[in-house]
Amino acid sequence: MSYPPPLYDGESGEVSAHVVRAGIEPATVYPNGNKVFYLAQGTETTGTFGLYRWEFAGPESGPAAHFHRTITESFYILEGTVSIYDGKAWVKCHAGDFAHVPAGGVHGFRNEDGAAKMLLHFAPGAPREAYFEALAEGIGDMDQDQYAAFMAEHDNHWL
Repeated sequence: MSYPPPLYDGESGEVSAHVVRAGIEPATVYPNGNKVFYLAQGTETTGTFGLYRWEFAGPESGPAAHFHRTITESFYILEGTVSIYDGKAWVKCHAGDFAHVPAGGVHGFRNEDGAAKMLLHFAPGAPREAYFEALAEGIGDMDQDQYAAFMAEHDNHWL
């Protein structure tokens, strides 16, 4: 196995590191208190990945079984317990546990046991921010066709 094609072809490197400090404010806050912190957006990683810290406030929430056609999704649990649907069963994942779902892989996640924190990694770096923000604002005013179009636009395919 070899490395992928170069993403940078300069001779001496460049100053382009991206640093996010721990004390940032959440970019999105849901009505139930869940928070999303944008650590690395696809626009900042030239589309290679997106990385977000997701903080469940406590009330049970999270998406049911679904899949994505264009992106992979990975989960790293920082605190608490997050149940990850692996396509067959809901698996309780704890701090330090990691789950990776390739494109097309059926999955879901939720916090059945109270507050929890995790990292969400998407590759390539799809624009998930608009999806998170629209969900936080509420999509209850959408009719069935608008909802289906919104989900298709954001590569969410529900089972």
